[in-house]
Amino acid sequence: MNLDTIIHNPPTGQEIKYIFVLLHGWGANYHDLSSLPPLLDLPHCQYIFPNAPYPHPHVSEGRAWYALENNNEGIKESVDTFYRWLITLEDKTNIPLSKTIVGGFSQGGAMSLDVGLQLPVAGVCSLSGYLHFEPRADRNPFPPTLICHGTNDPVVPIKGARDARQKLEAVGVEVEYKEYSMAHEIIPLEINVIRDFVLRQVQ
Repeated sequence: MNLDTIIHNPPTGQEIKYIFVLLHGWGANYHDLSSLPPLLDLPHCQYIFPNAPYPHPHVSEGRAWYALENNNEGIKESVDTFYRWLITLEDKTNIPLSKTIVGGFSQGGAMSLDVGLQLPVAGVCSLSGYLHFEPRADRNPFPPTLICHGTNDPVVPIKGARDARQKLEAVGVEVEYKEYSMAHEIIPLEINVIRDFVLRQVQ
């Protein structure tokens, strides 16, 4: 499998110094998070939005990283594909993984945690996400990780984020954790936290 992408470059004249890869959630597609660049306003950043490999069963233009409706079918193939895509990204962009942030929303956040924590990326951002693997200490060293979640999330309950934080910290992941009074969404206050996190990791 290959991954189709949308690429958003910095303004003309700005050198690309780091990359922010952002994965959409279940039933969305690579357009879903492509409105974030002007809100995040990260200087010298190239944003890459991959499209999940599988069609969604109920949404005509929707995509899925794996089949939530069918016991997570396809998860291994999707994780392997995203992993291989990331490790070849430097060859295409000349930007090292040490200057690449991996993030995602919901199912995309779960993918980011699984794959991003296996690689020497600059950081990982899980937004309203969850863990679909059991973290092990032998993966160390881990990149710094940001977890943001809504206490009123009806799709991925807040327990998923709290459990992820506990399990990741237990194996040595440096976690920055934020809870917001919100549902399954991204709010302006969260945008500022994401921006600050990314800038700290790539400076």
